[in-house]
Amino acid sequence: MSTPLTANEAAEPSPTELIEGLISGRAPVGGPFELTDQAGHRRTDADFRGKLVVLYFGYTYCPDVCPTELQSISLALDKLGTLSEAVQPLFITVDPERDTPARLAEFVSSFHPRLIGLTGSVADIKKTAIAYRTFFAKNSATAPGEYSVDHTGFIYLIGKDGKYLGFLPPGVTPDEIADAIRARLEP
Repeated sequence: MSTPLTANEAAEPSPTELIEGLISGRAPVGGPFELTDQAGHRRTDADFRGKLVVLYFGYTYCPDVCPTELQSISLALDKLGTLSEAVQPLFITVDPERDTPARLAEFVSSFHPRLIGLTGSVADIKKTAIAYRTFFAKNSATAPGEYSVDHTGFIYLIGKDGKYLGFLPPGVTPDEIADAIRARLEP
């Protein structure tokens, strides 16, 4: 039995609308957020001003794509050397029900040492994901507590001023990520 949509949910854009808005460049991307990091501290988008933000939406129980993308981001930052000090990698979960701060802390420790994981209420995550034109949907559970989350896999680049700069498609190499970051850091 499906749950009736609330008025707020009915107004949410479809996956097609989200992706077309992102790819066409005709829709605004990004915006303010207030979420909780892996140490349990409240963080806002303003906390990261002055750094170029490399943002990825995913979830810690993801079997392959999310770890692969985060590893590529980590390797790209390593390739940048000292230039990477001007970059802040962020991982925002699309599975806030399971991705607690403690779970995020364990997960992000496997990647770049400066990677910050962010979680929040389902409403806060949904609002942030929609602002970044990110689609996600929980799949049916195969067993209690076991489910996957379908989601778009774009890497977002946000300028030092907090303004959206662009995105990279899923599957780009660490060299391509490093080149895209370098191009936005160097005058």
